[in-house]
Amino acid sequence: MLLFSRLPLIAFLCLMFLSSAAFANAVREIQIVGAQRIEPATVLTYLPLKKGDEVTQELLDESLKSLFATGLFADVQLAENNGVITVNVTENPIINQIAFEGNDEIKDDSLLSEIQLRPRQVFTRTKVQNDVTRLYELYRRSGQYSAVVEPKIIQLDQNRVNLVFEISEGPVTKIGSIRFVGNQRFNDEELRSVLASSEERWYNFLTSSDRYDADRLAFDQELLRKFYLKEGYADFRILSAVSELSKDKNDFFITITVDEGERYRVSDVRINSQIRNLNPESLKKNITFQPKEWYNAEEVKTTADVMTTSLGDLQFAFATVTPDVQRNRDQKTVDIIFNINEGPRVFVERINIDGNSRTLDKVIRREFELSEGDAFNRTKLSKSEQNVKDLDFFEKVDVKTLPGSAPDKTVVDVSVAEKSTGELSVGAGFSTSDGPLADFRIRERNFLGKGQDLELATTIAGKRTEFDVSFTEPYFMDRDLSAGIDAFHITRDQQDESSFDQRRTGGGFRIGYPLSDKWRQTWRYRIEQNEIRNVDSDASRFIQDQEGNRFTSAISQRIVYDDLDSRVFPTDGFTSWIDTEFAGAGGDAKYVSGKVGAAYYYPIAKQWTFSTTGEVAAIEGWSDDTVRINERFFLGGDNLRGFDTAGVGPRDLTTDDALGGNKYYRGSVELRFPIGFPEEMGVYGHAFGDVGSLWSLNESGVGIVDENTPRASAGIGFSWRSPFGPLRIDLAEPILKEDYDKDELFRFSFGTRF
Repeated sequence: MLLFSRLPLIAFLCLMFLSSAAFANAVREIQIVGAQRIEPATVLTYLPLKKGDEVTQELLDESLKSLFATGLFADVQLAENNGVITVNVTENPIINQIAFEGNDEIKDDSLLSEIQLRPRQVFTRTKVQNDVTRLYELYRRSGQYSAVVEPKIIQLDQNRVNLVFEISEGPVTKIGSIRFVGNQRFNDEELRSVLASSEERWYNFLTSSDRYDADRLAFDQELLRKFYLKEGYADFRILSAVSELSKDKNDFFITITVDEGERYRVSDVRINSQIRNLNPESLKKNITFQPKEWYNAEEVKTTADVMTTSLGDLQFAFATVTPDVQRNRDQKTVDIIFNINEGPRVFVERINIDGNSRTLDKVIRREFELSEGDAFNRTKLSKSEQNVKDLDFFEKVDVKTLPGSAPDKTVVDVSVAEKSTGELSVGAGFSTSDGPLADFRIRERNFLGKGQDLELATTIAGKRTEFDVSFTEPYFMDRDLSAGIDAFHITRDQQDESSFDQRRTGGGFRIGYPLSDKWRQTWRYRIEQNEIRNVDSDASRFIQDQEGNRFTSAISQRIVYDDLDSRVFPTDGFTSWIDTEFAGAGGDAKYVSGKVGAAYYYPIAKQWTFSTTGEVAAIEGWSDDTVRINERFFLGGDNLRGFDTAGVGPRDLTTDDALGGNKYYRGSVELRFPIGFPEEMGVYGHAFGDVGSLWSLNESGVGIVDENTPRASAGIGFSWRSPFGPLRIDLAEPILKEDYDKDELFRFSFGTRF
C-alpha cells in the first residue's frame, strides 16, 4: 500500500529527469567562427541544424556535408558543448586573376573560354581539377597528346589567390599511318581517300586532318560504312578500329579491321502501298536506280525521300516511305521494297528557336519548309534543318521534335550555336592576263543579324585595279527574293592589246528568285560611265575616234540551271545559262546582247573527269548606233587557250590593235586525270582542246581584217589545289589559226586568299 501511495511522486520525478535530459541534448545556440566575407546569417541558412533540434551525430554529419557542398569553405569543424554548437569555418580564397603560361598553339582567349573558373569566383581544388581535365581535352582535340597542364596557386593578401596554369604543349601528335585489315576490293590508298583523317604528309601543314582526333575517327568509321554501302556491300562491318600511341607520343598508328562481305546487285524493286486510292505505279518514276545495277544505299535513301515529297504533293501529307532491303545471299542480289503506310496524323503546334543571341528569329524561320499548323512531314523537317545549316551562320544546328499539348500535335525545337560570320581576307597571286595581283576583302554575311550580306573588295594588279561595294538582302520584303545593290570603280591597262586604257565607274541593283529547285533567274540594272583614255598616238584610227566618255544605262537578266555536284571543283552534273542585256534606257549606249552557254561534267572513273563547255554570244546596236570597243567581245587567253588575250578576231593590221567583235562562239573539251599524287593533294593533269571564233565588226577599211574562220588549239595542263590557293599551268598549241592571230604557248595563274 505504501508503494502504491508513492507512485505519483515517482512518476513526477521521472518526468522531471527526462525533461532535463532532453533540454540538455537540444540546440540552445549556434556560434559561427572564422567567417570573413560570408555573413554568419548566410552560413546558418546552409545548416540543416536549427535551434531547438535534438543534437544527434547524424544531424551533425549532415550539417558538415551541407557546408562543404556549398564550395565556399576549405575546412569546416563542428563542436557541441552543453547545447552550444560551434561552427568553425575556413573560407576558400577568391580568385584574383587567371593566367596561362607556356601556351603557343592555343591562345589565352581560347583556353579561358574552355574553363569554368573566372576571376572573383570562389577557388576550390575540385573546380581547378575539372578545368585541368577540360584543358587536357582541348589539347587532345588539337592533336597534342603530350601536353602537360599544371595549376599553380599564388597566395595574396585578404584571402585571395592568383591561379596560373603552367602548360607544356609538346609536339603535335600526328597520324603516322592508317592501315586496313580485311579489305580485298579496295586498297588502302582508296579507303584512306574516303576518310576525314589523313596520314602525316609535308603538304598538310595548313590543315589539321593529320592530327589525331578520337571524334574524327568515329566519324571516319561512319564515312567508311557509307562508302561500302554505296558500292553495294550490304553486309559490310567494321570489326575494330584501334589507335596506338607511340612511346614518344608523337604519332598515332591507326588500324581498321573490316569485313567487306559480298557485293550485291539489285534483283527486284517493288512498291508496296497500304494507302487507299494511291496507285503505286505513279511513284515508279521517282526510283533513281534499276534492276541489275549494283546496290547503292544512298540511292535507296534518295528514292525514299523523293517518294515522300511526291506523296506530299499528292495530298498524302502523313504518308511514310520505309525501304526494306531483303538479301538473297545465294544469288548475291537484293530485293528492295518501298513500303508506304499512312502515318499518324500529326500537326506542327509551334516552332521554338533558341541559342540565336544575334541572328533574328525570322532569318531561321524563313528557311523552314514547315509552318506552325502544317501537317508534320519528316522529310520537310530534314530539308529545313539542312537549309538552316547551309546559311553557314551557326557552328551547330540541332532540330528535334517534342510532344505537343495534344497527341496529334508536335513541337519543333531548334537549337543553334552562332559563329563568327565576318570575313577579312588578304590575297596575292599572279596571272598571265593581269600580272601580279593583291586582293583585300571585308565581308559580313549576317549583317545586323538579318542574314544580309555586305562586302567591300579591292583588287590591285599589274594591269587592273578594281574597287567593289555590294549589299544583298536575301529575303527582300520577306519573300524568297534576293535584292542587292552594287558600286564599282575599275581601271584596266589594255595598251598591249589595243593601245588604250579603260576606266569604268558605276553601280546598279539586282533582283533574283528561284524558278525551281535548280533554275534561278536574276535581273539587273546597271548605270556606268565608261571612259576610253590614254589612247596611243599610233593607235588604230577606229580606237582614236572612240576616245572619251560614254554613259551606259542597261537592263540585263540571267537564267541559270545548276545541277553540279560542286560549284568550285565540279566532277559530275550539268549547268547552263542564258544572259541578255538591253542598253538604251537613257545614256549614250544603245545595244542588245545575248549569251547562251552550257557545261557538262561526267566522271569516267575515280578521279577521272570528262567535261565539255560551249557558248555563243552576239551584240548588236540599235537606233543607228554602233557598238563601241568597250562593249564588244574579245576572245583568247582564258576562254581560248593557245591564243593570247584578245589574240583572235578583228584586227587593224596597220597598228596591230585588236578591235573586238560583235559575235563569237567557243567550245572546249577536257579530260582531268590523276598523275600519281595522293587525292587529298588535289594535283591533276589535263588534256584539252579548244575551238572558237570572233567576228562581225561595224567598221571596215584598209588594213582591217574580220573573218569568222574557226580557230582551234590543243594542249596539256597541270593544276594543284595548293594550301596557298589554286594554281594552274597550261601549254597549248594552235591547230587552226590565221596569220595575224597572236599565239600564246604558256599560260599560268596562281592566287591565294588567307
